[in-house]
Amino acid sequence: HPRKLLRSRFRVDRVITAQTLETVKADTLVRVAGLVLCRQRPGTASGVIFATLEDETGVVNVIVWPKVFERFRKVALRSRLLGITGIVQREGRVIHVIARRLEDLSVRLGELARDDAPAADDLPLLVNSAAGVANPGNFPSRDFH
Repeated sequence: HPRKLLRSRFRVDRVITAQTLETVKADTLVRVAGLVLCRQRPGTASGVIFATLEDETGVVNVIVWPKVFERFRKVALRSRLLGITGIVQREGRVIHVIARRLEDLSVRLGELARDDAPAADDLPLLVNSAAGVANPGNFPSRDFH
């Protein structure tokens, strides 16, 4: 997973993983990051955007309120690797991060091509089971290959 290859860089920025998020108390301010799996803006949600991010340990559900979306509109729509600073919300076993700040971290994907990145031969072969999944939201699709 690309996020795993960038783990040390994210640790420095105090970005936690989806797995770690499971142990965080409600109302805690956190930083998470992951590949954008989907963005949804249901007509019945009064402009609220729901996003799902994936890192090497799982998925993070993100809620973006309309005012935050307008402030970070380009980032919300264009990022392939998205960083979120927000508040943890728990409802039973369901965990969401209520976004306060969005950051486009897609440039970090380019870091994987640098000389100090692990060589492809050093990495296990992975199969992307999510390939070809359609974007269910009203946002432009991004192809990740």
